[in-house]
Amino acid sequence: MQLGMIGLGRMGANIVRRLLRHGHECVVYNRTAEKVRQLEGEGAIGATTLDAFVDKLATPRAVWVMLPAGEPTEQTIGALAERLQPGDIVIDGGNSYYKDDVRRARLLAERGIGFVDVGTSGGVWGLERGYCLMIGGEEQNVRYLDPLLVALAPGRGEIPSTPGREGLDARAEMGYLHCGLVGGGHFVKMVHNGIEYGLMQAYAEGFDILRGAGAPELPEGHRYHFNLADVAEVWRRGSVVSSWLLDLSAIALAGDPQLAGYSGFVQDSGEGRWTVAAALEEGVSAEVLSAALYTRFRSRQEHTFAEKVLSAMRFQFGGHTEHTGAGG
Repeated sequence: MQLGMIGLGRMGANIVRRLLRHGHECVVYNRTAEKVRQLEGEGAIGATTLDAFVDKLATPRAVWVMLPAGEPTEQTIGALAERLQPGDIVIDGGNSYYKDDVRRARLLAERGIGFVDVGTSGGVWGLERGYCLMIGGEEQNVRYLDPLLVALAPGRGEIPSTPGREGLDARAEMGYLHCGLVGGGHFVKMVHNGIEYGLMQAYAEGFDILRGAGAPELPEGHRYHFNLADVAEVWRRGSVVSSWLLDLSAIALAGDPQLAGYSGFVQDSGEGRWTVAAALEEGVSAEVLSAALYTRFRSRQEHTFAEKVLSAMRFQFGGHTEHTGAGG
């Protein structure tokens, strides 16, 4: 199957590479021509203008936009609306706000163009591991894209089946799920990232407490000097708190026990804020997720070891290089 990809950053380029490995054809476009040339060398079809990009796609076209949320995505989808034809499908795989999806889908629908939102999780590891995909849109559009989604998803792998799932959507066991109407995919991904904030914060605070156990102000005999890399490693094996985020923490601590290479400045991509806003709209209590979000705000003013752990995890799973803020 053919896919057009706009946006060849860490995620977009690796999505193209994974599809190429599975025998799909990809037409690629990016403002930076060098990124286009690089993927051309790996088997993709490059385009130097948006018009040329659209012309190289067979109808019905499937165009995946993998750009930062907000204005870059807004402008690009607007430009595509002027160039695509009825029956074509626009896919937003970035971290867009679900309410923007609903609005954009209506605008495209007026032109007969389909819209599918795909919350994409997997970071820089997705090329090899596959991507967890949370999808919103009309069923017929999602079904049409199924060959691409199967290739991108991790598949069942070695994870045992969950007892009692008989009759439920088998796609979830493959690592992708049609979550419902337009915006549903990004809504689920939004909450996914809000939970991620909370999980990361819990690990970060835990390691900070372990690190502080050797403080000189503690009573003699009550001081402990833990090797955090070893603690992370033993927790990975049989513990109820084992997870991929813990795996990434273990990698970071083994390579840099003091995390000296991390500033502790922790950015947020927007989804944590949107998750808390959704909780407010719904009247749902979300103390942990709210606190984790506020801690990221605080990290830009002062940096604790816990915040360096957060920085390390973000770098490990997404290649996010943190900026040095005040107190860094």
